[in-house]
Amino acid sequence: MASPVKVLIIEDTRLDAMVVSAMLHKFHCEITMAMNGKESVDLFIEGRKFDIIFCDKDMPIMSGPEAIDKIRAMGESDVKIVGLSANNNAQEVFINVGADVFVPKPMKFDVLKDMIQEVINKKNNSMV
Repeated sequence: MASPVKVLIIEDTRLDAMVVSAMLHKFHCEITMAMNGKESVDLFIEGRKFDIIFCDKDMPIMSGPEAIDKIRAMGESDVKIVGLSANNNAQEVFINVGADVFVPKPMKFDVLKDMIQEVINKKNNSMV
């Protein structure tokens, strides 16, 4: 059996984090939470690895796009990064700093399911 998908949720709004987390639990993901961009960057500095990141845009201390920029600058090119925002103008910002995809909030279960399945398939294929 493959190891669980390691997910990092970067979200300062507790309810939003819980909604994404609840959806991810259906896929038996290993979930780590960060309340802002700085916390997420610190996890990478500590050497933590993730398969996929769900990142909010506007947060205190360090925004999502700033965090993604720093994470990509550390050479983390394999991790799939999903930008999340209720702000429609956020897509360009996220893609410009290295996010793989942008999803408007609230995220729909089917969208999340497809992304997690893609990551699972990628993990399974890399083990072959």
